[in-house]
Amino acid sequence: MHLDHTPHGPAAVSADAHRTDGSRRALRIGLGGPVGSGKTATVAALCRTLRDELSLAVVTNDIYTREDAEFLLREAVLPPERITAVETGACPHTAIRDDISANLEAVEDLEDEVGPLDLILVESGGDNLTATFSKGLVDAQIFVIDVAGGDDIPRKGGPGVTTADLLVVNKTDLAPYVGSDLARMAADAKAQRAELPVVFQSLRSESGVTDVAAWVRAQFAAWTA
Repeated sequence: MHLDHTPHGPAAVSADAHRTDGSRRALRIGLGGPVGSGKTATVAALCRTLRDELSLAVVTNDIYTREDAEFLLREAVLPPERITAVETGACPHTAIRDDISANLEAVEDLEDEVGPLDLILVESGGDNLTATFSKGLVDAQIFVIDVAGGDDIPRKGGPGVTTADLLVVNKTDLAPYVGSDLARMAADAKAQRAELPVVFQSLRSESGVTDVAAWVRAQFAAWTA
């Protein structure tokens, strides 16, 4: 089910769009959100949808494991050399917002080893509603919540919900079973985000990740313009 809100939003902009050799670096899009919201499944679906049209790679973040990277490898969404993991050893948003050195090294190594790349998806470890990415790490960010977390999540706000370039409300197929009101969530998200786009998705539906993929394509078009 898709409520809204055309998935475009602001164009990706960075002050550092080029590598040291003068070539254009890959567009970097971060995906954050609470534990279990469906970030890794969304990354997997994006890889399946976009891998034939864009040269892409993925960096995952987990605190003490490589679980998310291993899931993507098992699903064979990309060749193994295009998936790498960062073990943060601390609160996940530390590695995507405060000390981004490990993630920067990971994305730069991917470009050196398998580039040239068009797009790198950087997935945060599961975190709370305050998780945001440093603009020094990513050019645009997606925040993923799910209906099973409660239909009051958009109303609660937090930087992830209110400021992300795209908000994804995931697992809409579960709404009837968990008592979540999708229309209420859409209204609350609109109140929190004004004109910033929102996508409601179920990866079990036929449309799946279509709207999020369209938003990513729009970001890439802006990046290469």
